Amino acid sequence: MNRAATGVVRTPKWLTRALSSLKREAGLAIVFCLSASVAVRAQAPTNGVPGESSQPPAESLSLTEAQRAAFERNWDLLAAKSGIGLATAQLIVAKEFPNPTANWTTFKVGSRQAATPLGNTLWDRNYDSLATVSQLIEIAGKRHDRQMAARAGIQGAKARFYDAKRTLDQGVTKAYIAALLAQENVLVLNQSAGYLRHEAQIAEVRFKAGDISESDEKQIEINADQFELQAKAAEATAVQARIGVEVLMGLTHPKGAWRPVESLDNLAGLLAPPPAETKPNAARPDVLAAEADLRGGLANLKLQKALRIPDPTFSLGYEHEPPGGGPPVDTFNLGVSFPLPLWNRNGGNIKAAQASLQQFEFALGKVRTQAKADVANAEVEYGEADRRLHRYQEQIRPKATQVRESVAFAYEKGGASLVDLLDAERTDNDVRLAAAQALSDTASAVADLKAARTVLSEAELNSNK
Repeated sequence: MNRAATGVVRTPKWLTRALSSLKREAGLAIVFCLSASVAVRAQAPTNGVPGESSQPPAESLSLTEAQRAAFERNWDLLAAKSGIGLATAQLIVAKEFPNPTANWTTFKVGSRQAATPLGNTLWDRNYDSLATVSQLIEIAGKRHDRQMAARAGIQGAKARFYDAKRTLDQGVTKAYIAALLAQENVLVLNQSAGYLRHEAQIAEVRFKAGDISESDEKQIEINADQFELQAKAAEATAVQARIGVEVLMGLTHPKGAWRPVESLDNLAGLLAPPPAETKPNAARPDVLAAEADLRGGLANLKLQKALRIPDPTFSLGYEHEPPGGGPPVDTFNLGVSFPLPLWNRNGGNIKAAQASLQQFEFALGKVRTQAKADVANAEVEYGEADRRLHRYQEQIRPKATQVRESVAFAYEKGGASLVDLLDAERTDNDVRLAAAQALSDTASAVADLKAARTVLSEAELNSNK
């Protein structure tokens, strides 16, 4: 329909854009004033009036603080530390000697009168009394083998503690990075929603001017709403990631009510790939634990073989025989006893110890291979993530931003279609999310590489630190 025939005067586009710009500036001024007013009210004292205090700000938490708290309170690490105490107790048991056995026996033989010419006291009656003390003596190196197995158990417990610390450091770092990634996704999606809200305002002006249809305006608003909903979902994911960090920190009531100090960009810049360790006679803690298990299994096998040799029990006694039809006779006696290995040669325990030793050998080979594979996988993972990150930062993301800005400007001028605008917005949003993911993957790969390359020497393992 011809607008001149209906008496409607069409507003020039330059005037419409100017008015729209003024409206936006006025709206921003109003929003700024309202935000400042809210900030002033939030900072104003409440004079102790209940119900007027503002919500306390979320506590900040750095990666270093999270790691320190996890090393102090993490359940798995505390359990691994208690394992050292348990192994130490086993060594104390292995060093202890068996207690001697004392025996006192009093008996009366025959039907003679209890009284004797010496008297009628307990010691003078015609009761035969025998007192003996016996002591088991372990031979064939049993005590040495038992102590060697216990010392290997202590080394294995210490190595497992250091390995738990290594994996905990890796887990806390990756969980913290996941929280940063989720927070970065929230920012990206909110930015994308803000871009489309801005385009929706322009589309509203163009719709009123008759340049576009109402469906075009609604499509922009729908896409903006979708980005906002995705941002809300990302916020929930961020809370879950922060709760995961708190669980590793050993908090009893995790809520995720904290904000990270570092950003994803800053943390990725701080984390650098560690160099390969060159310590002599050093290995990863889990490898040292497997080696200690093998030494303990070998000592246990020697112990089980030594148990085939019976241990003698020496006894020393004193027998008191008052006169009862004869002169009093007091005697000392010395004896030795040992079991006869006729039916039981400890064959079952020896077979079990041999099987356990073989399992320890297989486990050691597997752990050594896994340690080398972890290093190789971490190096490949870091190389791929680092190259992907640089390509996103140096090529893809600048191009996507440039395309989005160009298409948005062209759409405002009427030189681009709605499909081009939405496609450019989605592409830019996806690229920024992918760039954040690449940054997170790079930082996580550094944490994996650090954990894979962490080694410990025998001196460090046996130290009391």
